[in-house]
Amino acid sequence: MIDHTDLEKTFLLKVRLDQLFSITFLVRQKIMNPGYDPKIQVEVDPTEDTEWNDILREHRIIPEKPKKTEELEEEAREEKKEQQHANRLENKTLNELDELEDDEEEEFLEKYKQKRIAEIRRLASKAHFGEVYGISKPEYKKEVTEASKHCFVVVHMSLHSSLQSRILANLLNLLAHKYPQIKFVDIPASRAVENYPETSCPTLLIYKGGDVIKQYVTLLRLAGNQTKISNIEDILVEVKAIKDTDRRLVKNNEPHDEHSNIGEHQLSNEVGEDEDDFFD
Repeated sequence: MIDHTDLEKTFLLKVRLDQLFSITFLVRQKIMNPGYDPKIQVEVDPTEDTEWNDILREHRIIPEKPKKTEELEEEAREEKKEQQHANRLENKTLNELDELEDDEEEEFLEKYKQKRIAEIRRLASKAHFGEVYGISKPEYKKEVTEASKHCFVVVHMSLHSSLQSRILANLLNLLAHKYPQIKFVDIPASRAVENYPETSCPTLLIYKGGDVIKQYVTLLRLAGNQTKISNIEDILVEVKAIKDTDRRLVKNNEPHDEHSNIGEHQLSNEVGEDEDDFFD
């Protein structure tokens, strides 16, 4: 009488040997030719934690073993912890980071310092300007419209006799040194546009991509004679010329960094509110 149990065992052993041969062949091909794309279907339980499966995973013949819930939760905790560290260090200077060496994990702190140094170098590589450039009408297209295709350009259409224009000129001088990646230019309003109303001075224009993207006629929509650097910075953040997280922003530093009281005098003449867009 035939022992069916023995036959079944023999059959299963043969199937297993065939699978082993196929897998060995795949591994060999994969080692000899990393670009080899196996077409043979092999029945392997990818969830099994065996040495053989480790070899198959190493050569990408079977997928990586799915992570356990505990592992995923641990990774999430570590990621959250790193983010909390990053948030706490976000607005620190390099000197302030050095002072935190005793309180923070050394490896993480060093990694964050290197990230900060790389950011400083990146900003320095974009620093092409650093001052307010006086321009004439014939230069306007090249120095403003064309230049704005490569960077943000801030234009002050000025009037020397206007107190608000002098206030704005002082602020833009400070901002030009603070944000050398942005181009700041000054042009007398009467030279930019013939018969331009004095009551519309100063006029502040921001260009990007060859177009005016923001316009302020006088400082009335800001803080008038009390306009400060932070008011102009808010505009630059709004148009995305500066990131909201930039550590150079007044709001991201101590209150004593604010340049206030620049416009402390009253206007001797009434300033108009004409805000017609003369570039339309």
